[in-house]
Amino acid sequence: MTRLFRPNRRRFLQSAAALGAASYGGFSGALSGISAHAADTSGYKAIVCVFLLGGLDHYDTLIPYDQASYNRYAEIRAPLLSFYAASPAGPSRARNRLLPLAPDNAADFGGREFALPENLTGLSTLFQQGNAAIVGNVGPLIVPTTAAQFQDEAVSLPARLFSHNDQQSTWMSSRPEGAATGWGGRFVDPTLLGGGAQSDQFAAITTRGNELFLTGEQALAYQVSVGGATEIELLNFFEGVRSEPGGEDLFQSLRDQLTASTFSGSNLLEQDIAAAAENSIVTNASYNAAVADAAPLATPFPQTGLGQQLRTVAQTIAARNVLLTNRQAFLSAIGGFDTHANQVSDLPGLQTEIDGAVTAFYAAMVELGLENDVTLFTASDFGRTLFINGDGTDHGWGGHHFVVGGSVNGRRIFGEIPPVDFGHPQDAGGGRLVPTTAVEEFAAPLGRWFGLTEGEVAAALPNLSNFSAPPLDYI
Repeated sequence: MTRLFRPNRRRFLQSAAALGAASYGGFSGALSGISAHAADTSGYKAIVCVFLLGGLDHYDTLIPYDQASYNRYAEIRAPLLSFYAASPAGPSRARNRLLPLAPDNAADFGGREFALPENLTGLSTLFQQGNAAIVGNVGPLIVPTTAAQFQDEAVSLPARLFSHNDQQSTWMSSRPEGAATGWGGRFVDPTLLGGGAQSDQFAAITTRGNELFLTGEQALAYQVSVGGATEIELLNFFEGVRSEPGGEDLFQSLRDQLTASTFSGSNLLEQDIAAAAENSIVTNASYNAAVADAAPLATPFPQTGLGQQLRTVAQTIAARNVLLTNRQAFLSAIGGFDTHANQVSDLPGLQTEIDGAVTAFYAAMVELGLENDVTLFTASDFGRTLFINGDGTDHGWGGHHFVVGGSVNGRRIFGEIPPVDFGHPQDAGGGRLVPTTAVEEFAAPLGRWFGLTEGEVAAALPNLSNFSAPPLDYI
């Protein structure tokens, strides 16, 4: 018995730590101020963050296409393009193999044109259909900043720039590593305070850990794997022997032990831990039952890590009514983008994985009739340098991102796309872009679309008031 129990006990404790939302949410809420609920939570809406861990090379994703800009790009990146030409896929970054975009606001770029690599065929189609947009040069900022101000340290700058962990944290929370809450969770918070049909257990869900983005004052991230919520194998085993003599008593005794249902201590912390233990088992069972009862999706998803994560997100959304959620935030992620070397062999495959997963996810939302109610967006630690170091690139700052959904003002490129060159006002050196759109400016339209009031958006994005540019209207 002991040998069987230990591995399951570890899984249970991990699950209890991750899923004790109801218990710890109440405890945390008692310690913090609770504002009046005002968010519009009518209907259903969800935001889905796809985080590209490691720092996506935006120069190798949104590629200049007009002849003059492409020629300069090819000149600067000649060694990298030679690696592409010699790769098994051939010269996939040659101009005649790119997928040119025809944005409705092409005039905003003074004759400059853009394209996607052939690995992003699905996203190119969604863009041309009006169901995807691109937001240019997004990154962490405290105040509007130019390259000259950055070099002179004349303005406040985000802490520990170019560090993976810190910039992932800053993207998710506006704070470096060690932050307590993220703006996804802070978006969810006002939707929970009103009660009603909105469950706090399944409002913030991650399929790839990194709970910071989804953690708020009230919201806590619920973690699931592509196989569903974690269950205790030993308890499932004894579920199968309940009909045998003595089996029911044995099952109930084990369940009582695992859920700490007989705990009667007076210590508040022990009470919270006992409640979390019980909630974890009940919550996991509720989640798995709800997803199992939902009509299966006909949309096929790729058998890739991100494809299966987004399939799990889609299945969870399909079960939204049983889970009692009308506002949800999700986080999925894919790693491998820290392409200091081997970019030619690594990045195209990663782009293909993103493309297949996101395209399938949008098709699944169409199948569910929710394409206008679910918005997916990409995020990443940072962009990368235009300058190359052999067969790779270095850590950058600003980068370009996709937003996908039926409510998106698609077939448009928002924000700025600085020249693919050196020495311009946003070049911090080596083609490392100083962002022209802060993460807060990128996030704010999502918050408004999610149903938050202007006050709630401002509370969730405390640096937003430092930026006076007109709001991006990508959604």
